[in-house]
Amino acid sequence: MTGTPKAASATEPEIEETAPIDEADEASTPLDLDFDETQAEAGPIARGAAVIKSFWQHAPLGPGVYRMIGDDGEVLYVGKARSIKKRILSYTTPERQTVRIARMISQTVSMVFVTTESESEALLLEADLIKQLKPRYNVTLRDDKSFPYILITGGHEAPQIAKHRGARTGDGDYFGPFASATAVHRTLNALQRAFLLRTCSDSFYANRTRPCLLYQIKRCSAPCTREIALGDYSQLVGEARDFLSGRSRAIRQRLARDMTEASEALEFETAARLRDRISALSAIQGEQSVNPRSVPEADVFAIVEEAGHFCVEAVFFRTCQNWGNRAYFPRADSALSAAEVLDAFLAQFYLDRPAPRLVLLSHDVPSARPLCEILSARAGHRIGIGVPKRGEKKELLENALRNAREALSRKLVEAASQQKLLGALGAVFGMPAAPRRVEVYDNSHIMGANAIGAMIVAGPEGFVKSQYRTFNIKSAALTPGDDYAMMREVLTRRFARLLREATAPTEEGAFPDRPDLVIIDGGRGQFEAARQVFAELGVEGVQLASIAKGPDRNAGREAFFVEGREPFRMPERDPALFFVQRLRDEAHRFAIGTHRAKRKKEFVKSPLDEIPGIGPARKRALLHTFGTAKAVARAGLADLEKTPGLNAATAKRIYAFFREGGG
Repeated sequence: MTGTPKAASATEPEIEETAPIDEADEASTPLDLDFDETQAEAGPIARGAAVIKSFWQHAPLGPGVYRMIGDDGEVLYVGKARSIKKRILSYTTPERQTVRIARMISQTVSMVFVTTESESEALLLEADLIKQLKPRYNVTLRDDKSFPYILITGGHEAPQIAKHRGARTGDGDYFGPFASATAVHRTLNALQRAFLLRTCSDSFYANRTRPCLLYQIKRCSAPCTREIALGDYSQLVGEARDFLSGRSRAIRQRLARDMTEASEALEFETAARLRDRISALSAIQGEQSVNPRSVPEADVFAIVEEAGHFCVEAVFFRTCQNWGNRAYFPRADSALSAAEVLDAFLAQFYLDRPAPRLVLLSHDVPSARPLCEILSARAGHRIGIGVPKRGEKKELLENALRNAREALSRKLVEAASQQKLLGALGAVFGMPAAPRRVEVYDNSHIMGANAIGAMIVAGPEGFVKSQYRTFNIKSAALTPGDDYAMMREVLTRRFARLLREATAPTEEGAFPDRPDLVIIDGGRGQFEAARQVFAELGVEGVQLASIAKGPDRNAGREAFFVEGREPFRMPERDPALFFVQRLRDEAHRFAIGTHRAKRKKEFVKSPLDEIPGIGPARKRALLHTFGTAKAVARAGLADLEKTPGLNAATAKRIYAFFREGGG
């Protein structure tokens, strides 16, 4: 939400309040896996129902959260209820349940209850537990990445404007959320041209003796060297806050008036600068499509379903501007209704995010009332939640629905294409079926320095970046630059842990933890090293292949190594070849990027980092006092003791570190 929100406005018109719900529908609906009815045997179901009935006898009558536990301690499902005892009673008659819920009952061996003061607290606790535990029978929000904000810092003589992501604990005003980092960067660039606020860090600001390049290209007013008086800079900061808070019209009118006065006074350079600022403000507003006229701030959520898949389109409006949209594809069972999926989605979405004054939905959801109570209490003012029936709010929702349908259609087309490519890849490598999880490994180093191993993962829905992993090469006995030994270490660590943490077979519909196909970026040497690791660890059921660069590193002439076959090449225009090249290139990109980040970190590493007890704050104090690490090393004990934030014991430790050869 914006840092200085407008006064509360009526959010209830054109929204129909959600009616009270039946007790049996209160809990988040279980979900996740489709299966045949023949799999739900009467014996396990009867045992599960008996277990639930035994726990029901001692279940609390009031509101709270319950967990259904499997035989391996796995949390199968987390639900909430206005009365736990009444809700649990429905599970004791599995013959009245769907096959999916009956399967969950059959796997239940224990239950855990947590009572709460109200239904609203139960909703919050349920969402928190689902996010932490990710139970297989709950709707889960796959992408819970935090949204970026624009931050104007506080507590400084010249506040900074910057992108912020994460907890909003620092001093300053936060404006957002924006749907993507791209939207933030575009807006920040225009704001720099419009208000000339600094974007540099406080340490960079404190050490400037002359203006930087941003001042020369008219992106900053350079308060660091007093090219602008601090009072005038504060006025620019105030204008930026007003603009991001929705008072853009007044700012543009004032700038236009100042430009006219400057032009009449023949101050053409000043008039030109004001003209450029007005142009920058127009660019910001011009790039915001579908800007509402009567909705200052709102989140719009529209859900659509097709072929058993769901898409939730979220659109964010702040200060009467569209600040972007994002499509979500929650993990949910096809037997659930769109309203049930949206209901579970919203609780998880707002678990640790602020809500605007208005939340517009495409479907009535059962938990609207308790969710409204939670968000209103957190915000300190009334939050409106409901389905718009007419007017501009209805138009915003229809636009979100249209975007949701298009996003889901694209997702299904991409998934179908990806499935075909996986099938072709499996056929090329002699697999009986298309692989569901493909892992590709690559190493990166410079003469053995900063060596890392990288693993990327692909599946039916494309690259699964949340499953990517990097491995810092740790072996002291490894010869620098020995690619074969590096590959052995990476694969040994990966598959030894996989075998050690082996669990029950992956349920149908869930993305597997164990690969069906492993591809090594390298030739026969890397392939033999990987084959040796698999043999030593006893890895079975995983197809191993290796891709070697072609003559002169020509794409299309790669050689492939597979167990039991002579090296072979694929036809130059084979889609499977293009697909495996994409996999190889992604692994190479990820490995190189990680290696460069590690190398950069080593390059800027300071001797101060190696001193025990010297954290970021003390390091900053030392550098602020002495300028460089070399100056700290040359400093006397008396000078070190005078450093703000350092006591005598720490000063002696630093002095001894550099005198004893540690630095």
